[in-house]
Amino acid sequence: MSPEARPHVGIFGGSGFYEFLDDTEAVTVETPYGPHSAPIRIGHIDGTAVAFMPRHGDKHELPPHRIDYRANLWAMKEVGVRRLIGPSACGSLKPELQPGTFVVVDQFVDRTSGRRDTFYDGPGTTHASAAEPYCPELRGILVDCARRLDIPVVDGGTVVVIQGPRFSTRAESRWFAAAGWDVVNMTQYPEAWLARELELCYANVSLVTDYDVGLEGSPHVEPVSAEMALRVFAENLAKLRDLLFQAVPRIGPQPEDICATALQSAIAH
Repeated sequence: MSPEARPHVGIFGGSGFYEFLDDTEAVTVETPYGPHSAPIRIGHIDGTAVAFMPRHGDKHELPPHRIDYRANLWAMKEVGVRRLIGPSACGSLKPELQPGTFVVVDQFVDRTSGRRDTFYDGPGTTHASAAEPYCPELRGILVDCARRLDIPVVDGGTVVVIQGPRFSTRAESRWFAAAGWDVVNMTQYPEAWLARELELCYANVSLVTDYDVGLEGSPHVEPVSAEMALRVFAENLAKLRDLLFQAVPRIGPQPEDICATALQSAIAH
């Protein structure tokens, strides 16, 4: 791949989002962590090279807890990506966050277990700051583009990441809502965090597909199901594509921001 063809923007596809661009070159990368979820497909949007990978695989064969997030992030960096967008489906923990709303989150809470969630297993010790885990500039671009397209969007919010593949119990869901968190998802951790450990910019668009089960009892709420979540995601996929097509050409080279400099003061000696 020639240097000018190397993409600096990457996109991970989530549930129901397996294809993005038509005219692409498929690339496979050998990583220290094994194979990535699917070939990386590189295409262009208004002259900007873009790398796309469905995180669950081309046929959704990988459930959230079986995704090799380290291989995926490593592969994206190897093809040249420095700035990533990771859209995902999510459940709402608040009545006002209705299905079809886009939430550009700025915080995550990790409730997963057993996932390989760091590139730094030793012998050196690395403690990178997680205070602001999402790229502020990418978030701003996504929010502004959504507003220009009249897409219902919320600027900021906390996603609580559960292990999956099961959905939450009512008790868990009520606990998450009582803590003040906004949406629930199964893939944001460790994907977002591993991007930071590689000093890549990363932002998420959480597309609300359902009300989480803890909100059951409100007049307009029915219990979450996989069928419902995928149906609502499919209904809003065109909006997500429109958002990405408008946002990608506005994403410039990576600046010396908190993402690019994450490891400067993180290594313990």
